[in-house]
Amino acid sequence: MRPDHYQLPAGMRPRVLVVDDEPFHLRILADILRTDHEVFVATGGSQALAVARREHPDLVLLDVMMPETDGLEVCRRLQEDPQTRHIPVMFVTSHDSPADETAGLDAGAVDFIAKPIVPAIVRARVRTHLLLKIQADRLRAMAFIDGLTGVANRRRFDETYEHEWHVCQRDQRPLGLIMIDVDHFKAYNDRYGHQAGDAALRTVAERIQASLRGRRDQAARVGGEEFAILLPDCEQDDVRRIAEYLRRSVFDAGIPHAASNAAPVVTISAGVASVVPEASSDPHAYLGLADRRLFLAKEAGRNRVA
Repeated sequence: MRPDHYQLPAGMRPRVLVVDDEPFHLRILADILRTDHEVFVATGGSQALAVARREHPDLVLLDVMMPETDGLEVCRRLQEDPQTRHIPVMFVTSHDSPADETAGLDAGAVDFIAKPIVPAIVRARVRTHLLLKIQADRLRAMAFIDGLTGVANRRRFDETYEHEWHVCQRDQRPLGLIMIDVDHFKAYNDRYGHQAGDAALRTVAERIQASLRGRRDQAARVGGEEFAILLPDCEQDDVRRIAEYLRRSVFDAGIPHAASNAAPVVTISAGVASVVPEASSDPHAYLGLADRRLFLAKEAGRNRVA
């Protein structure tokens, strides 16, 4: 197979976390990778775990022998955390006995780089595992994407919601939520047909996706004409502002809807909430709160935010 088959997608700058308690080795690896990658560094296990959770690297190069928390334990913790379990880990080590390799693979590593470091080998193995991760990410995404609209599906939303609930609970930060319903959608399908209905849902999904602030926000289709937006670290006023912006955006799309008594065009209703999760809080009750506010918006005449 020709070398160009192993090239990363054009314009991609993968994120690599390099972990080593020895500044000399840390600098060598960072210098090898910095030209084509965004490189993060950590000098210990606790710092590595924090950086991995915060920066979501595409690959971790991890020294095995470190004080306090060694590389094997760091790898295990990365594998146990839903936020980092899909990040491949390559061990960088001078210990290459079968027992050492077995221990590393059992901890969750995908490969090894031997010391002393050879730049060409580092680049080749990093490139290989980045390509494998891209392929794995694409396959995972296919299982979590709504086929009609391209946003996340209900399964993905439920998993992300559970994760962000615990993160916001741990950090005592607000978790914002918007529940959305396309107004009088059955009537729209009855009048214009299901093909037009599908096109309308795709337009609404595009407007929802465009309203997101960053990588932790998530839009999902959670029912036939129902959507949800998860907004970590978002206060109530900001959640309402985003929902109102989205309501206007869908209205301004100008999709005709002669069967609606809310407006002559397709509109949405939204229920919003924001809460700092407590240990005693029920995440399912919070979803119910946003749903009840959506119901209030519909009862009040639709095409509005409650």
